[in-house]
Amino acid sequence: MLEVRGLWKAYDSRPGAFSVRDVSFAVAKGEFFTLLGPSGCGKTTTLRSIAGLETPDRGEIAIGGRTVFSSRSGVVLPVARRDIAMVFQSYAVWPHMTVAQNVAFPLDALGIRGPEAAARLDRALETVGLSAFRDRPAPMLSGGQQQRVALARAVAKQASVLLLDEPLSNLDARLREQMRVELRDLQQRLGTTAIYVTHDQEEAMALSDRVAVMDNGVIVECDTPENLYLRPRTAFAARFVGQADLLPATLAARDGARWWLDTPLGRIESRCTPDSPAAPLHLLIRPEHIEFAEADAGNVVAGRITRRVFSGRIVEYFVAVGGTVLRVQGTSRTLLPASGAVRLFLPPERCVVVAG
Repeated sequence: MLEVRGLWKAYDSRPGAFSVRDVSFAVAKGEFFTLLGPSGCGKTTTLRSIAGLETPDRGEIAIGGRTVFSSRSGVVLPVARRDIAMVFQSYAVWPHMTVAQNVAFPLDALGIRGPEAAARLDRALETVGLSAFRDRPAPMLSGGQQQRVALARAVAKQASVLLLDEPLSNLDARLREQMRVELRDLQQRLGTTAIYVTHDQEEAMALSDRVAVMDNGVIVECDTPENLYLRPRTAFAARFVGQADLLPATLAARDGARWWLDTPLGRIESRCTPDSPAAPLHLLIRPEHIEFAEADAGNVVAGRITRRVFSGRIVEYFVAVGGTVLRVQGTSRTLLPASGAVRLFLPPERCVVVAG
């Protein structure tokens, strides 16, 4: 449904000052694809280039098999001729219009009027649960309801690709979590191809079929949420997606898929290794994957709890192992003292070796 090939974009003439550098990816029909990364990494520039709000310096973009931008062929289709709908961070709801007028406005701009426009309007309002609010002035809606208006406007257009630029970032935490569920459910019911931009890794994990992690204008890693979290290939992705303790590691021995690494914790076995032993290497272990152990065994290290943070459901312990402090997460079902000696077991299948 969407292909981006060799996309480059610079905002000034300084050598090497590119916001987007040779970005390429393809998105299947009905897929929810997320561009994830810190501020300034190029994710919004990539999205705006797809929409036609930015003109890249080089590359090609095709939507539904139709080229909408090509630096080589000189094709630059305007926004109105691209089969896309866009939902912005700021909602972009017109305050002088009712809910129904807001949703119907782009249909009128496209020349869709009469019974077809009315049917699309009714269906879009019903889809987002705003049928009862159709005659309410937009300023009298809550933030979540205004975001639903923006979604209804996109739904009514019936575009092939839905572009979403951090649409939940202005909502409070509780409403943001609710809207994640609603948005994913809506996208799946409609079968729409969605391209989503966010800096929130939890949001990306909860919504996406695939996630492209971006940094400094390039895609560092692209995979399913599960693989990015459990089996990242790069240190940047490991740090950005979830909490992570990364320890410098050196390959000491290897037997097929089993690696033994020298680390600040001592020699650790890993059964979650990269395709090739590129240097430098780091050992990744997520705080929730570390277990408290009763006895010494392989991958068991001795440490001392130096701090305990209770946050309700989750309890985080800071454990000093030599000169290294590991974070260990458990639930409030079992509480350990805030200090004292402990043993930690690092499951080999959760000890991930990453490059960089």
